[in-house]
Amino acid sequence: MTARRRLAFTLFGVLLGVVGTAGAHGAGLASASGRSLNVPTWLFLLTGGGVIGASFLLASFVTDRTFIRRIHGWRRTFSIPAIRVLTGIGRVVGIVGLLFVLVVGFVGPQESLYNAAILVVWAGWWSGYAMTTYLVGNTWPILNPWRSIAAVLPSLERPYPDRLDAWPSVVGLLALIWLEVVSPVADQPRFLAGIVAGYTVVTLAGAVVFGEETWFGMVDPVSRVFRYFGRVAPLYADDGISVRLPGAGLSEAKLVTSRAEVGFVVAVLWVTTYDGLVATPLWRRYAVTVVESGVPPNLLYAAALVVGYLVFLGIYRAAAKESKRRARTYVPVETLAHRFAPPLVAIAAGYHVAHFLGYFLELSPTLVGTLPAPLSPPEPVALVLPAWFGGLELSFVILGHLLAIWVAHAAAYDVFPGKLQAIRSQYPTTAAMVCYTIVSLWIVSQPYAVPPYVS
Repeated sequence: MTARRRLAFTLFGVLLGVVGTAGAHGAGLASASGRSLNVPTWLFLLTGGGVIGASFLLASFVTDRTFIRRIHGWRRTFSIPAIRVLTGIGRVVGIVGLLFVLVVGFVGPQESLYNAAILVVWAGWWSGYAMTTYLVGNTWPILNPWRSIAAVLPSLERPYPDRLDAWPSVVGLLALIWLEVVSPVADQPRFLAGIVAGYTVVTLAGAVVFGEETWFGMVDPVSRVFRYFGRVAPLYADDGISVRLPGAGLSEAKLVTSRAEVGFVVAVLWVTTYDGLVATPLWRRYAVTVVESGVPPNLLYAAALVVGYLVFLGIYRAAAKESKRRARTYVPVETLAHRFAPPLVAIAAGYHVAHFLGYFLELSPTLVGTLPAPLSPPEPVALVLPAWFGGLELSFVILGHLLAIWVAHAAAYDVFPGKLQAIRSQYPTTAAMVCYTIVSLWIVSQPYAVPPYVS
């Protein structure tokens, strides 16, 4: 978990003299304090992959097209009184939150554990709030402070180059994760505030040049992440508030429509994997060896980020090509890649909650304690999680993959008229998901190791 994990570890170091040995680290899933596996790793990984394969067989042979259509078509809509008032309050909260992070980051206490800006961004927003976007519903279009500000600014409405598509958001997401890993953005409040200020300038300038809808719809990586996560959630806005079954929003045909959007979905899956990978003992040993041979650390981390992303993207592209061959269809490979990409968001959501739930719970008391008095906060207090919590976190990884299998199965039935053709098309996709599952489970089963050579 890189810098955020370091933050949590430091917190527990402070608490050692108060509450004894801490029960878990900030965002790890097999902690240094004992949340680890009691079975051989190879058996654990094989079992996880087997569960995904078995779920594919179950979904394939005990369901039919009518049943899937009925499940994914179920909706209930409720009217919300005073929706405009609630929307206005949400926008004010977002803007106030942005100003709070900037002011407290620059002028508040510079110890990370005492600075409310650090805790709001990492524990409150990227951990706690992000989980609500796929567990409840995506409220980011309302809370997004940059969009609220851009809405009242003049716009030049310059045409956005079609050839760029969603690729700037892919680059932006990878760049943000690289910055989070190699920089002190989770340890130094002024550095964090400076990054937020820079992001504000770039975002508002882009919205003024290309227009609010274009920038936040095509370019802004944060808006894109939350928009895709919102498709996993049961609640969404549609002439009121509508309820659907979790993951049903991922099966819509026009959700992913280009190669660049496929690239972004794969990036969402990869960046969370990368964030955990660099905190494993294997990476630490590898990084030390490579850096001692003369490779600059920042270059190593950047190269690993890009190469890993290309590997994940290559696996998915190969699976899409093999799906076409297995299904013996005239449907283009690109069309299959578009339809089968959204299920990967369910995997990313499952891995995100597994990766961040413990971190959020552990630091929530500290976050709540700093908010009333951000300039003179009290001593940090952490929630100590039990050892069995690691098993709960691992289950979220499996659940995300199971949901992905189901959504991909529903998409295949929508694309292909024949049941056997739809099933055959899913062999390669399921194999790719098993690979992703094994990698994810291996990472979360590893004890936390501080990433070397990071600030």
